[in-house]
Amino acid sequence: MKKHVAFLLGVALLAGSMTACSGGGGEDEPEQKAGSTGGSSVFTGDLEQNVTIRVLENDTAISKGYFAELIAAFNEAYADEGIVAVDANMDQYLDLANDGPYGYGPDVLYQANDVVMQYAEGKHIYPLPVEELECYDQIPEAAWAAYRTEVDGNTYYCGVPVNVQAPMLYYRKDLLPENWEEEWDADGNQVPDMIENWTDMYRFSIKRHEQDPSKYGYMKSLYDTYFSAGFLFTYGGYVFGDHNTNPEDIGFSAGEAEKGAQVLSQLAGVMNEECIDDTITSNCYSKLADGTYFATLTTPDVYSTFYDELVMAYEAEGMSSQEAKAAADENLIMTTVPALPESGDLTEADPVQIPSKTMGGINGYAISAYTKSPNACLAFVEFATGYDRIMKRYEMLGIAPAREDAALQAGGVSAELYERLENEDTVLMPSIKEVAQIWTPAQTFFTDLAKDAFRSEADKKYPNLSAMKSGLEQVDGQIHDAIFTLK
Repeated sequence: MKKHVAFLLGVALLAGSMTACSGGGGEDEPEQKAGSTGGSSVFTGDLEQNVTIRVLENDTAISKGYFAELIAAFNEAYADEGIVAVDANMDQYLDLANDGPYGYGPDVLYQANDVVMQYAEGKHIYPLPVEELECYDQIPEAAWAAYRTEVDGNTYYCGVPVNVQAPMLYYRKDLLPENWEEEWDADGNQVPDMIENWTDMYRFSIKRHEQDPSKYGYMKSLYDTYFSAGFLFTYGGYVFGDHNTNPEDIGFSAGEAEKGAQVLSQLAGVMNEECIDDTITSNCYSKLADGTYFATLTTPDVYSTFYDELVMAYEAEGMSSQEAKAAADENLIMTTVPALPESGDLTEADPVQIPSKTMGGINGYAISAYTKSPNACLAFVEFATGYDRIMKRYEMLGIAPAREDAALQAGGVSAELYERLENEDTVLMPSIKEVAQIWTPAQTFFTDLAKDAFRSEADKKYPNLSAMKSGLEQVDGQIHDAIFTLK
């Protein structure tokens, strides 16, 4: 690996006078990666000697031990160069734009595409010579596009994809009814109906809570825009027009998005008031493990957290460590999101089901424009995105790899996520700075929608589809004002 990096860094990289990414968004996505690419001229091919690079990773990778293993392996490989990678020891949501110019920031950062590309527009990160990286041909265009920008007719990539993020359904197979094959498998395909569609998940959640008021079926914090927006997208909603590059065209209310709002309102009715805020987001790991919740929705990279909690729960029941791990392997299931009724009404009998869309993102590495060791940083990114390291990340964290070879080896959910990305059922978060303005207005709407489930009929804010449509139109207006009027 080190020899490969030394070779690629020796290639002369043409980028004119450009020293960091700028601009944002483009036209329709090309079928193949654009050929006119380059990196910053700072990537000279000479590794800086005897330097320390600070790397900002996400909290899960740190807490589960993956990051420590990664930097230890890198440091061993580059010991003779005197290059040492260390934990930046900063909050994973550090604001590089404000802190970087003053020297308080990481050299390499791992974040989602919407965050990275905000830094790109302000030239706080470098364009990278991605075509020279070993991983380049293994990563699909849909993932690279999340980090792509066009400047003066040239294409630049400001990040290297590591894993695909999209909502996934987690559930406990051992909490299924004993007779599920007779009662909950209408099509006889050996997949429980409540896993395949939200209509049956809704019906199952009602029945489980009726049988035991301390138990719930599906539980999720609905205020979270990242997870709730997909319900709107399924029925025609979107964030920005022109493939999420036109902030003047805001579409949370587009199409029949109000049907998605209605589904969320109905789902809130089978939960408790913890769905209004972030309570369920915080306690879903332990509540799924102790059997309080049957299912929830979150991202693939936290699989290991659910797994560890479930192992501890089984051990508390008297299982040996080996037995507990075997049971967790068998019973903790992560799968793609269920289908939605075309009508947007979970109470409809025998509805036509359509594929659910979800908001998604691509997490990856970027290099700070304020680093004093860009070539050493590029060496780290190359090392961290290699096949062996991505597979180790998958094994330890349960991520869905962005590398095709790693995804194929991982199989299962990773392959399904790729298919959803290619079918545009996973809608990537916009990679333009205006995306920062969508979260608060949308969150306010989703919070009120969840609260309605616990209000009297007379006090409901969104009692029908028409009111939900108006509410979403207000969200669009608030986002537009935040972008163009209040800035």
